[in-house]
Amino acid sequence: MNTLNKNRIDILLSKSVAEGRPVLSPFITIGYPDKQKSIDMGIAILKHGGDMLELGVPFSDPLADGPTIQKTSFKAIQNGINLSKCIDAASAIRNANSNAPLILMGYLNPFLHYGFERFASNASDAGIDGLIIPDVPAEEAQPYLEICDSKNINFIPLLAPTSTDSRIEQSCKNARGFIYCVSVTGITGARTNMSNNLQLLVSKIRKFTELPILVGFGISTKKHFQDVTQFADGAIIASAMLDAVNSAPTEDPVITVSKFIKGIK
Repeated sequence: MNTLNKNRIDILLSKSVAEGRPVLSPFITIGYPDKQKSIDMGIAILKHGGDMLELGVPFSDPLADGPTIQKTSFKAIQNGINLSKCIDAASAIRNANSNAPLILMGYLNPFLHYGFERFASNASDAGIDGLIIPDVPAEEAQPYLEICDSKNINFIPLLAPTSTDSRIEQSCKNARGFIYCVSVTGITGARTNMSNNLQLLVSKIRKFTELPILVGFGISTKKHFQDVTQFADGAIIASAMLDAVNSAPTEDPVITVSKFIKGIK
């Protein structure tokens, strides 16, 4: 159970910000390439340099995701992965690592189908610390936020270059843990160039919150990580690492992600 008085995300980020040390938060899709391998990958990522871990809940219509995440999501669904099995996988990773924050990320529909209050209770028991739901806008977040608050789960907003000042202000007011800053408009995926406007966006968000800001969507190299963490508090990396797994079908994916994370940090 998530029995800490203070959420693990808050503990990690307050320490890392105080030390001036950027946070690396890798993302994997639960159930890709299969459930047990995704659990083993998650454990290895945290062992080899990942500070916290985002666990993707597969969904049949992932609107914000590029081809890599879509492919892993569809494979996970073929493997029979649902939200209940995602919670089980998170619990297995938590049993192997008591301190690293675990964050579930997924679209709203599976959570509603499962029952949101039931989800929050079971997620807390499994040791899940945060939740990101890309298709819940700030003005509709309050009921989910309150349920998450009651279970010590941080409800984390996404903000994009297209976000208006009023949307940023509303999202920051309701935010817990950190702000997920989307570095580019459009779908997720590894990119070779980062948006020049990213630093301006992070600066704008900082006017509305004292929470740490992590940048995601398109981080694919060590240089990207170093560049964005000059002005952000950390970065999320997903597609590039999963591309590496997909590009090395004969290699154990646990070895692939371990090497990848070591190469970023």
